[in-house]
Amino acid sequence: MTPAAPSPATPMGGDAFLLLLLRLRTFIALIAVFAFFAMAAPNFLSAANMVILAKHVSLNAILAIGMTFVIITGGIDLSVGSIVGLCGMVAGWLVLYGIDLQIGYTVFFNTFEIILIVLLVGMVVGAINGFLITRLNVAPFIATLGTLYVARGLALLSSDGGTFANLRGNAEYGSNSFTAIGASGLLGVPWSIWTMVALTCAAAYLAARTPLGRHIYAVGGNERGAALSGVKVNRVKMFVYMFSGFCAAIVGLIISSQLVASHPATGETFELNAIAAAVLGGTSMSGGRGRIAGTIVGAFVIGILADGLVMMGVSSFWQTVIKGLVIIAAVVVDQAQQRLQASVALRQQAALGK
Repeated sequence: MTPAAPSPATPMGGDAFLLLLLRLRTFIALIAVFAFFAMAAPNFLSAANMVILAKHVSLNAILAIGMTFVIITGGIDLSVGSIVGLCGMVAGWLVLYGIDLQIGYTVFFNTFEIILIVLLVGMVVGAINGFLITRLNVAPFIATLGTLYVARGLALLSSDGGTFANLRGNAEYGSNSFTAIGASGLLGVPWSIWTMVALTCAAAYLAARTPLGRHIYAVGGNERGAALSGVKVNRVKMFVYMFSGFCAAIVGLIISSQLVASHPATGETFELNAIAAAVLGGTSMSGGRGRIAGTIVGAFVIGILADGLVMMGVSSFWQTVIKGLVIIAAVVVDQAQQRLQASVALRQQAALGK
């Protein structure tokens, strides 16, 4: 009896195994770095270090979630690190000085109002990015690079390059709970981690279950085709950049609360970690492909790599080199996966045509 021929719809043999490895590359990398540092770094597996690691990862993951949507549309947001710094300085200013109305009266805000204002600032900066890209047709790289400098400059100007210290707030104005954002939590888990979990769930649902999520993928896959099919391309792009600014504002709030201080240099190079997490998690730099779950795993890889290298006493200069190599390797592997998938698809078409 002749065995049935394999279905041409499914890659067979070595190609199938290689594709599987490429698709699981982020999980494989996570297991590999965790196992390595568990053996090589002293006290890496201690409970205290795991909590610190999760807190560090949560900040990068929050930024990377917003970055993922931007990259899926075929864009890039280099300004998120500067938005983190600017929003932290805005929070510090509001806690310490409020808003002087120039009529002999100063308005102070409670913690909830400060959070809303800071989130609004992040979204406004994101909206500026979106406006430059959608209305003025500025390339995303250039638009967000310019915003990076503007936001960082405004952060420096707000304090002449100094630090807003002792952000403990004032009970009279209801701002004394500001430090709770970074210092407290629920069920022993810090708020930053809960925020990461909530944003991950919301973003994953948006991407997989809503028309907006489908439109985001459509814009990145084929912008012209999406426009012809009725997708409001400019609105989609505006949303993803505003959402990225929103995520950066959250990180700015958390960091300034954790440190009980705001510094204008906060967030420098954060955009690189966010891009690295998204790309390592399978988000394609050419747009149209990416998953929030993969981004979170990528954020854990970057976080474990960074903390593990610190615990091993590796120079910060070498840490920067290693992160750069990780980004390059992630892009190279992603391109290899796309080429292999295209090759398999062509062979399947040829087999079906026989």
